[in-house]
Amino acid sequence: MKETPAYYQEIPVWNDVIPFTTPEDANRKESRPKDGGIIRIHDVTEAAVRYFPTSGTGPHPAVLVCPGGSYSYQAVNHEGYDIAAWLNSIGFSAFVLKYRCPDRRLAAHADAARAMRFLRANAEALEIDPNRIGCIGFSAGGHLCASISAPANPVPYEPLDEVDNLSFRPDFTALIYPAYLADKETLQLAPEFDVNANTPSTFIIQTQDDGINVENAVAWYLAMRKANVPCEMHLFAEGGHGYGLFRRGFPVNEWNTPAGKWFRRAAGMKD
Repeated sequence: MKETPAYYQEIPVWNDVIPFTTPEDANRKESRPKDGGIIRIHDVTEAAVRYFPTSGTGPHPAVLVCPGGSYSYQAVNHEGYDIAAWLNSIGFSAFVLKYRCPDRRLAAHADAARAMRFLRANAEALEIDPNRIGCIGFSAGGHLCASISAPANPVPYEPLDEVDNLSFRPDFTALIYPAYLADKETLQLAPEFDVNANTPSTFIIQTQDDGINVENAVAWYLAMRKANVPCEMHLFAEGGHGYGLFRRGFPVNEWNTPAGKWFRRAAGMKD
């Protein structure tokens, strides 16, 4: 990529060879039904990022946005495009990731890793700073961000080209009501993760009454504390799950205020 791409359009992150493809991919057709004001992307077979540039002269800090949806679909507006607009408002360019689903965790992990590398490889054309690229994920998207922030297996897929020489690890990570981080039996951090000194600083939002157990967030926080890596966690009594930026009358619904300040600090920006 040599020229700045058209804003708000999807940009494929893979070239001709895509790892973890399946024969079923040929029979799937992507759809975007809307239910209760939420747009859900189903049957994704090709990963891409949608580019939301912030205003002003670059290079800008950037954030990869990973919507949730239980790895069955992606809630792309309130956990994706709305988040990108908010990030733009605080000075970040944003890239909403469309990753493969349903039930394609290895493929989705590869998509997220490739997306981070793609952004760094094309930082000049995208007018972003390759050393200030973070990620934010919601529910399953939080798990996806965690998977590229502290993977126990450092090889998400076999390298394909020069893009894969770059790091896929974010420079800072935000996990918003994250899922699948803790072992269901022990409630300890799942063995697929290795939180250590190389793990990026993390911001976490969680509620006690979330149907996705609060232990997921707590396990990550405790692992970060043990590794002596900065981690800011905000735990609220109520508010449920899947709220994104919706205003539902709970204190947790103001989570983007401290998050915005944290993001700017993490990127070395002035308030």
